[in-house]
Amino acid sequence: MKDGWERKRLGDVCDFDKAQGIHRGLPYVGLEHIESNTGRFIGSVEPLPVKSSTFRFSTEHVLYGRLRPYLNKAIAPDFEGHCSTEIFPIKPSPEVSRDYLLYWLLADETMERINGTCTGARMPRADMNEVLDFDFPVPPLAEQQRIVGVLDEAFAGLATAQAHAAQNLQNARALFESHLQSVFTHRGNGWIEKTLKDVCEEIFAGGDVPKDRLSEERTAKYSVPIYSNGEKNAGLYGFTDMARVTKPSITVSARGTLGFTAIRGEPFLPVVRLIVLIPDDKQIMLSFLYYAIVGMDFGNTGTSIPQLTVPNFKESKLHIPSLPEQKVIITQLDALAAEIQNLARLYEQKLAALAELKKSLLHQAFSGEL
Repeated sequence: MKDGWERKRLGDVCDFDKAQGIHRGLPYVGLEHIESNTGRFIGSVEPLPVKSSTFRFSTEHVLYGRLRPYLNKAIAPDFEGHCSTEIFPIKPSPEVSRDYLLYWLLADETMERINGTCTGARMPRADMNEVLDFDFPVPPLAEQQRIVGVLDEAFAGLATAQAHAAQNLQNARALFESHLQSVFTHRGNGWIEKTLKDVCEEIFAGGDVPKDRLSEERTAKYSVPIYSNGEKNAGLYGFTDMARVTKPSITVSARGTLGFTAIRGEPFLPVVRLIVLIPDDKQIMLSFLYYAIVGMDFGNTGTSIPQLTVPNFKESKLHIPSLPEQKVIITQLDALAAEIQNLARLYEQKLAALAELKKSLLHQAFSGEL
């Protein structure tokens, strides 16, 4: 630690007002209004109807979300209002810069320590009494302000770089989607309109998860993958010892990540109403069916939960050319998809590197190395 820095108990340099009340006519801040890891407010300052007791805060507070603290939600508001009781208003003393405290709360090391105080498995909450007992690095106020200035400038540059990388990633994906739409919109002569049920041997939805025949890891006994709705890890849910699908097929997420489409080449078990399509290979090639479905528009077909249903999905229309022409189109789309994936990988690596740089800067700031 640098000369002149002190370590103090957080509760000795910060106050937390636990008084709750009904606060009308003020902006409300819930956890959903705080962006993870950035200290950015993403809500509205318009007053909302008050339904329950909340905490009052001012422009002197830092708001810290104690529910699921691993989400790392904290802001330094520039307005007065009231907040959810899952958010703690922390008021630093005059010897502590509010922005310095905010950056400290957003640092990975702090988040990990706070996570260690949590109770509750499904809805973990930080024990703020323990957090107030944490030791807190307190350099002179001028040094705090210098650190905040360096971090502000660095993070502004990082935010711009991240925005550019994210936009480039989005543009790369949009390029592929545009080309895909063009293929199926500007079709040639001889393309025939069909429905999905016309070109598939089977279309059906997955059933219940086999709780008594389930493993989270692949084992000698449980080696058959289970797929459900969702894009994360390509929808992999776990493993079992029985396969419902043994032919090459397409799966389409019918709820949640609506329309996420994947080619499945090995035997598997679909669950939770994941839609499975087994193509009639005399009419349509597996990869052509995949690209045709990826190019479809999946709107909100449900009420509270967007979802697809097998009866409606079967009637979805598509146009198909001859098998030789399908093969040519697949080759072209595969090549473009590979290029786009390479670009996406580069942009994702850049975003990951920028995130790591941000973590490193915060570590340096509170260890006296910045």
